[in-house]
Amino acid sequence: MNYFLKLLKPAPHKTEIADEDVLNKTFRYWRIRILYTMFFGYAVFYFTRMTFTFAMPELKPLGFDEVGLGWILTIGQISYGMSRFFSGILADRSNPRYLMAIGLMITGVINILFGLSTSLVLFMVFWGINGWFQGWGSAPCHRLITHWYSPNERGRWWGVWNTAHNIGAALIPFLAVFLISRSGWRLSMYVPGIIAIVVSLFIINRLRDTPQSLGLPPVEKWRNDTSAPPIRGVERELSTKEILFQYVLTNRYIWLLAVSYFMVYIVRWAVISWSYLFLVNSQGYSHWLAAFCFFGFEFGGFFGGMLAGWLSDVVFKGRRGPVNAIFMIAIVPAVLFFWYVSSYASMAILTTAAMGLLGFFIYGPQMLLSVAATELSHKKSAATAAGFMGVIAYVGSAMTGGPLGHIIRDFGWNYYFIIITVASVAGSLCVLPLWSVTKAPERKKKSDSIPSPV
Repeated sequence: MNYFLKLLKPAPHKTEIADEDVLNKTFRYWRIRILYTMFFGYAVFYFTRMTFTFAMPELKPLGFDEVGLGWILTIGQISYGMSRFFSGILADRSNPRYLMAIGLMITGVINILFGLSTSLVLFMVFWGINGWFQGWGSAPCHRLITHWYSPNERGRWWGVWNTAHNIGAALIPFLAVFLISRSGWRLSMYVPGIIAIVVSLFIINRLRDTPQSLGLPPVEKWRNDTSAPPIRGVERELSTKEILFQYVLTNRYIWLLAVSYFMVYIVRWAVISWSYLFLVNSQGYSHWLAAFCFFGFEFGGFFGGMLAGWLSDVVFKGRRGPVNAIFMIAIVPAVLFFWYVSSYASMAILTTAAMGLLGFFIYGPQMLLSVAATELSHKKSAATAAGFMGVIAYVGSAMTGGPLGHIIRDFGWNYYFIIITVASVAGSLCVLPLWSVTKAPERKKKSDSIPSPV
């Protein structure tokens, strides 16, 4: 246990590289290496996170109805939401290199154990554990992005990283359907689990902690980013109390963002969790055709997340509020379009297009609301702020499991669409007050850094 805790401690700062050319070359190299490692690793987290969604149609003939399947989803989402918060606190005071790798390795093992199980109770237990360690994927990345990319470029790079889950979620349907068609749903749990274990070793090899741990200056200083708060002396780590009670829980902007995030995640996970089952079991789509429609959702999300980051950085000069509001409002007609065209199996191309539009507009604020939360708190509390957002968001997503399963079973699919339409409207209203906000509320607190010794 002591070795484990020591392993997770933030890497110590090294003496800054004196040669400017070497420093610049080293900084550029590590920014690229950190980014592609985070990207690849987080994409594989979605391999082990989405497997159950595509096994669901195969479990229904075994006696599991929408309610039972839904509660498995709910337990996983609740566990993940709690983990997002606590792993955020942990990530702000840990080495992301090992935190991310250990989390991915454990999710791989749990997916294999899930595939070996047969009872509803074991399914719930293992999916709950899987949800907890899934939270160890995003939190280390939040810490890394805020330390390796400065505010005036962060939206773009966050958008690039955020598309990793679109890539993972777009690929896993085809892998899962292929494995299910070959040897049943259990193989679709085993193979992604093995892939996750292998990739966790890759993360340990490639990832590192902050720039200072490699003898580099803070990124704001290196890029001369005047939009960032000035760094006075040596950056210090904040205590857990400071993180929670000075920069997160008492921050009114974080709460507004969190409520909006809650609504986004109701829509997002209602689509992710149930659209595949809806298309296969209710609308008569083949597994491959439904997988292609689901691919459209993630394909659209890939470009939506990228464009949202670019718009907020370049067009709106670092203002996240306008882009969040525009995308949130656009979700409403996209939901209505999907509702209409998905009723006809002969309109599969339009269904794919509708899901693409839905993904495009959902994944803009899904990414950018987190960026706003980290920027409206404090760099040293970024993972905690994002983790708190995750708790609220995954309370919303938990509602799309068992509770939504009850509604689908007892009242039909039309009520499913009504609920996500209402959530879309509510989310739009919540984000509008933040249209012009660009920085955290003013606070009279102690300095964000330790003065340099004289």
